[in-house]
Amino acid sequence: MVACAQTCLANTGCEDLGKLPLAGGNITAAVRVEAKDTIPMKLLNTAMPATVAFCRVAVTLTPTPDSTILAELWLPDAEKWNGKFLGVGNGGFGGAVPIGDMRGAVAKGYATAGDDLGHQLTSLVVEGTWVIGHPEKLKDFAYRADHVTAEFAKTLIAAYYGRAQQLSYFRGCSNGGHEALMEAQKYPADYDGIVAGAPANSFTRISAGFLWNELALNETPQSQIPQSKLAAIQNAALARCDALDGVKDGIINDPASCRFDPAVLLCKNADGPECLTKPQLTALRKIYSGPIDAKSGKKIYPGFPAGDEALAHNWDLWIIGPQSYQAQFANQVFGSFLLNDPHWDFRTFDLARDSMRADREIGSILNSSDPDLSAFAARGGKLILFQGWADAAITPLGTIQYYRDIQRKMGNKEAQQFVRLFMAPGMMHCSGGPGPNNFDAVAAVDQWRRNNEAPESLLAAKYADSAAALTGAPQGEPLVTRPLCAYPRVAHWTGKGSSDKAENYVCR
Repeated sequence: MVACAQTCLANTGCEDLGKLPLAGGNITAAVRVEAKDTIPMKLLNTAMPATVAFCRVAVTLTPTPDSTILAELWLPDAEKWNGKFLGVGNGGFGGAVPIGDMRGAVAKGYATAGDDLGHQLTSLVVEGTWVIGHPEKLKDFAYRADHVTAEFAKTLIAAYYGRAQQLSYFRGCSNGGHEALMEAQKYPADYDGIVAGAPANSFTRISAGFLWNELALNETPQSQIPQSKLAAIQNAALARCDALDGVKDGIINDPASCRFDPAVLLCKNADGPECLTKPQLTALRKIYSGPIDAKSGKKIYPGFPAGDEALAHNWDLWIIGPQSYQAQFANQVFGSFLLNDPHWDFRTFDLARDSMRADREIGSILNSSDPDLSAFAARGGKLILFQGWADAAITPLGTIQYYRDIQRKMGNKEAQQFVRLFMAPGMMHCSGGPGPNNFDAVAAVDQWRRNNEAPESLLAAKYADSAAALTGAPQGEPLVTRPLCAYPRVAHWTGKGSSDKAENYVCR
């Protein structure tokens, strides 16, 4: 438990926060940041400008002797504070405080905190050897770092403003979505509302699926699918399913309903950029199917839907190629996290044997896939899940599976009281892609928690400058707006008015 070692003084000044002793931690800096200042981003080797003034507090948290968790709390000026606290999650394996998301949160008036998940990285290289020989660091990464950060943040919020936050929220995507669900499952009292995007919640099964794809693409030298063929695959899927929602716009609105057979791409004669050889077709089918135990026929985890293969920085970045992100992450999870072997060879992976071993030995620590959220719901907690249908990092079908698991475990009526899932057509991993992908799920969960009115749709927009949309900078008028409907409903164009305007769609 992180708390002031002695009674905190109300309305403590920014610099004076640095003098507050903490049990289980040590405040290393407390400085005022002005709107004109810049903030270093170590992993990107750059800096970003602050947009508002705030008090920046840095801390090292040590819940165990082998823990070194670097965390920060940013506190807007009292007259700018909205009275709420927002914790933010990380991407990948963490390794740095997520100040990019904190910047957006403090600009909206939130007191906001984030941490590095208990280890420090100096580059964006996928690296997991920090866990070898350090089992407590695996626990810090999986769940403990975010919990002690929330405790630290709430303690200092009370000291700085002289009162506690009215409500606390958490938002994370990818591994941050995994963190978000871990908070709801393991520490249901930490947050009143949670937004979990593209959650890597079934960490061991997702990693097994990554290795399944890597093995499929390396089964023979001819199995690799070159980037030059992704356009042919995507075009064939779009030809089959793009117009199912009444709008032909290069986006499959509901890929789960798309019945696309990639056999239409099989080369009839010589190999070429518009067709797939038999080994390539076999590999593609495996990616679509997801990992299946050859002996029992049991599916270990869902595969990836069709229709977005050729998007830039999507399949080319995450799935195909010997250095795909999927391969890098999975090799670290099984090599470093499970086997403590930095030189582990993925070719020795046995799906049934090793996925079960991972579930058994590290799954109870890493996975945030427990569908029993009764403690969180009993406190009035609200959960919004979201994911892009074009996500090539975390399969959207896995998030749907978890949502259905909640319904089965808790009953559909009870689940409807506290959880909603929103699927975004044409959105890639957490953001980007041809579909409308800018929406405010934190505002939606806040309204739901305060007014007890569940959101049945989210207004999503696509802007010409997608980078500006992510940073919250002025964006002008959106190019396209579209409702994201609460799953399983899907947005359909009414056939009247512009298909680029949200008001001309209905959820059904």
